[in-house]
Amino acid sequence: MNVLAPPKARLGIEIVHDLVCPWCFLGVRRLMRTLRRRPDILYELTWRPFLLNPDMPRGGMSRPDYVVRKFGGEDRARRLYASISEIGRSEGVQFRFDHIRRTPSSVDGHRLVRYAARFGCADAMVEALFSAHFTDGRDVGDHATLVVVAQACGLDPVRVQRFLMGDDELDSVHADSLRAHRLGINGVPCFVIAGRHAIAGAQEPEVIERLLDVAAVEAEEL
Repeated sequence: MNVLAPPKARLGIEIVHDLVCPWCFLGVRRLMRTLRRRPDILYELTWRPFLLNPDMPRGGMSRPDYVVRKFGGEDRARRLYASISEIGRSEGVQFRFDHIRRTPSSVDGHRLVRYAARFGCADAMVEALFSAHFTDGRDVGDHATLVVVAQACGLDPVRVQRFLMGDDELDSVHADSLRAHRLGINGVPCFVIAGRHAIAGAQEPEVIERLLDVAAVEAEEL
């Protein structure tokens, strides 16, 4: 790679994700690692919500109940979580599924990400929410937790609390999730690059990089 080459056209990257999806945490980490090693590619991230559990009560549910409902039992969940945790270690992600006591609704978390985007800190907010849930085992559906996370990202806690108490961005979150389903996105993460190229799953950085190159070449030709 020639780092002295002129920058390429800016690529818009839509990240369709859910904040309670461990594969999304891994996929986003891999995407960001890929982008860091390609300073010749300019990019702008847009975070699109996808509700894996659209029927989840806003107050969430206990982790044991969720595991039975989602996986049919603890044994299957334990095997899956062990596999994810092993992959996570290679990406510097410490998954602590044993710390999670409640599986939250992600609706308010997605609302908060959209709110953070108004202040230019959506990227930091997503990373902070992933870490709060999967590493610290905190309930990221709880408003008090969300306010603390938002404050750590530099947002005014009083304004964040006021925002969360209302319904602002609620319809937008549901509309974006429905739009993703209508576009045929049935799993996350899904990265949509330059509005034309899509790749699903927590892909290896080399796979992501090849798609970025294709999109960048096309952008230069426009």
